[in-house]
Amino acid sequence: MTSFENFFTGLLVAVQPVNLFYCFIGCLAGTLVGVLPGIGPTAAVALLLPATFHMDPIAAIIMLSGIAYGSAYGGSTTSILVNVPGEACSVVTCLDGYQMAKKGRAGPALGIAAFGSFIAGTLAIVGVMLLAPTLARAALAFGSPEYFSLMLMSMMVVTYLVKGSIPKALIMVALGLLLGTVGMDPMTGRDRFVFDLPQLKDGIGMIPIAIGMFGVTEILETIGATLKKEVFAEKVRGYWPDRRDWKASAGPLTRGTLLGFLLGIFPGLSPMIPTFLSYGIEQRLSKHPEKFGTGVIEGVAAPEACNNAAATAGYVPLLSLGIPSNAFNAVLLGALMIHGLQPGPMLINSNPTFFWGVLASMYLGNIMLLVLNLPLIPLWVKVLKIPYNLLAIMILIFCFLGAYSINGNVFDVIITFAFGIFGYLLKRFGFERPPLILAFVLGPLVETAFRQSLISSSGSFMIFVTRPLSAVFLLIAAGVLASACFRKRTLVEKLDQD
Repeated sequence: MTSFENFFTGLLVAVQPVNLFYCFIGCLAGTLVGVLPGIGPTAAVALLLPATFHMDPIAAIIMLSGIAYGSAYGGSTTSILVNVPGEACSVVTCLDGYQMAKKGRAGPALGIAAFGSFIAGTLAIVGVMLLAPTLARAALAFGSPEYFSLMLMSMMVVTYLVKGSIPKALIMVALGLLLGTVGMDPMTGRDRFVFDLPQLKDGIGMIPIAIGMFGVTEILETIGATLKKEVFAEKVRGYWPDRRDWKASAGPLTRGTLLGFLLGIFPGLSPMIPTFLSYGIEQRLSKHPEKFGTGVIEGVAAPEACNNAAATAGYVPLLSLGIPSNAFNAVLLGALMIHGLQPGPMLINSNPTFFWGVLASMYLGNIMLLVLNLPLIPLWVKVLKIPYNLLAIMILIFCFLGAYSINGNVFDVIITFAFGIFGYLLKRFGFERPPLILAFVLGPLVETAFRQSLISSSGSFMIFVTRPLSAVFLLIAAGVLASACFRKRTLVEKLDQD
């Protein structure tokens, strides 16, 4: 069958009442996550994951996926009405979205954000339909050496794309790999780094780490801060952009979608980078670049389309290769494995119902968000008027309850709090957290592929360079790392000359 025939088969799975219900729950929760500053989709998925343990895997992943693109929708509401990005990717939307609201054009700004997100999400889903199965078929030729080299290359790309120090990013990768070795050795059955604690025999849980580092950390950072929020009190009207708005937004929507999808595939790329690039491109192409930042609709349309396309594009490497492109997809990878699914080339062939059902649900979810997003804006405005310190305390309580609900174990709560403090210290000292969580999730897979390769080659490391694809991946990884070091060295030399 063709991709479109498979998609319609998946649509029959997605429209089942139970799957539609969980798709709605995921979209609603994702929108709320996007609206509320301080908690992102990564922490939200980690919080809701324990609730899915007894669910059908398709329904569970449909709900968790809804959080990703739901938060991409919801973040624009806070950015436009409050000038506070509810989600990191919505920072750029503040620049023109809030200025449009101040000019009395909050309705068209919210409308183009919603319609632009829907259009970008739909086109990105078509891209996943066409690209993921093709990539999976090509990856069927991969063996353990190729997988090891590919995952190593992904982690090197992560270190290259961080906005901070390369050595610090490498430290985070090494620490993530080390944390992934805690527990029982998968091949020998011996305990490693458990320090006589029976709770560590099964390893450190991915969910407590994710909740701690992406939920508790953000709350600890903002709970004492005073966020100056000026929520628009008047009723927002006229969500449908007029003909002039659509004419001005057509090009930015198209370019933002294409850029977001292409960059969203790359592992380790911060979700903020595509939106900033999209905004910068539109400013350069505009006939009136000086108006950007004063409330032009192109400054809302391009980053919002880019944001949603990038969120969807991450499913290409996740489902076809088993490689997460960002921290959210790393947690989703853990969720798939918890539900007994192994993302990779065999997933689409061995479990097509799951793949195409989840993909079709993403299209239905985009329709739900388009229908729900604009009518619910008055409700989100009321939520935003709640004092943030009170919201932060409530979110913190939910973080600890979510950690406890995994195994009913206080030790998981302690781990969550410890990694919350650790994540807070990392942010204060300029260490980025995504490389750590990506390496932690990939660590056991990297170790297994590495050891299987050595077993098949009788201990010879040459297997990684004698196999062509593996050698190419290793060369790319080395080139990326060398380029990162050269970039930093050049920057230091330039600063010394100044």
